[in-house]
Amino acid sequence: MANRAFLAANRLLYERIARPLIFRGSAQRAHGQILTMLRWLDGQDSLQGVLKNFHNAAFEAHPVNVGGVKLESPLMLAAGFVKGAGFESEEAALSAVQRGENIIPGWRSMPHLVGAVEFGSFTRWPRIGNPGNVIWRDVPTRSTQNRVGLKNPGARAAAAFLKLHKDQLPRIFGINIAVSPGVSDPAQEQREILEALNFFLAESIYPSWLTLNVSCPNTEDDPGGHQTEDRTRQLCSAVVAHLPETIPLWVKISPDLAPEQYDILLRVFHETGVRAVIATNTLPEPTPDNPKLTAGVGGGKLHETAMAVAARLMHEKSQNCYTVDIIGCGGVQDKPTYHDFVRLGVEAAQYWTALIYRGPLAAALILSEDNHD
Repeated sequence: MANRAFLAANRLLYERIARPLIFRGSAQRAHGQILTMLRWLDGQDSLQGVLKNFHNAAFEAHPVNVGGVKLESPLMLAAGFVKGAGFESEEAALSAVQRGENIIPGWRSMPHLVGAVEFGSFTRWPRIGNPGNVIWRDVPTRSTQNRVGLKNPGARAAAAFLKLHKDQLPRIFGINIAVSPGVSDPAQEQREILEALNFFLAESIYPSWLTLNVSCPNTEDDPGGHQTEDRTRQLCSAVVAHLPETIPLWVKISPDLAPEQYDILLRVFHETGVRAVIATNTLPEPTPDNPKLTAGVGGGKLHETAMAVAARLMHEKSQNCYTVDIIGCGGVQDKPTYHDFVRLGVEAAQYWTALIYRGPLAAALILSEDNHD
């Protein structure tokens, strides 16, 4: 009862006070302010215990085994929120680490508050991201849209930063490594993925799972080209062979592939030893500012499409007795949308947009709600 009372109070506080204040400004401005706050919060030792107490008061035990990982909750914060600052070069990113800058805001505070977090996406080389306005919200549909462009400090700097704080890393977390945009040569693509992975392993950063992101729609690259049978098989086989046995491989896929392509990919994942597939990444649509540019849509507008992909994958898994778990991702914002995935047999899901519309304890609210809430 204390848990539900605490969550009810948090829900009212966020919906009636915090969210209206946040939504007065643009989505991009709010995102920048939140990252600034997280960068400060990560450095406050005395407040980490407060965040843990909030987590303990909000979350009840819902353990689940999925993708070779024992999770304390079936809801994880998806990649894209705790991903780090962008840099023009690897030298600049490493210099920032040496100066003691927090290049991955939220790395410490978000896991304490929400539980399992997938860090990244990280690419082999740093990316500064796309210029101009790159984040939007669509309140009527409870959706978000972004074309941040894989902005991140690069795998080498990210690994060096996490090594400095290794004793403060959460017990359960994932790392997401993305295919480098613009790379058309499969050999180079594989080499860069393995180099990125090696940076973390060399610093003894061993995540609970590693996600290979072959599906980012927020760059000028064509993500569909990375999800062919041969290319996916080569990448997954190489990564599985390179990972320690204790770290399972997950793969994040696009929501806009042909139905038959999902069948092929799931078979490839099963045959190469991938333990889970995240369905799905955001859906590319024209931006509100420029119809000639596309940006990834998440939240309410993505939910139906992500559900259809998850249903297709679950059917193929059942029909062929595949050993790949399906993780839902797309529009999980309340108990009904979460249960849409559960009814398919999906045992775990990721969320991102729910943070915007429901607040930092979104996952706890979702898990505690009745279907009619």
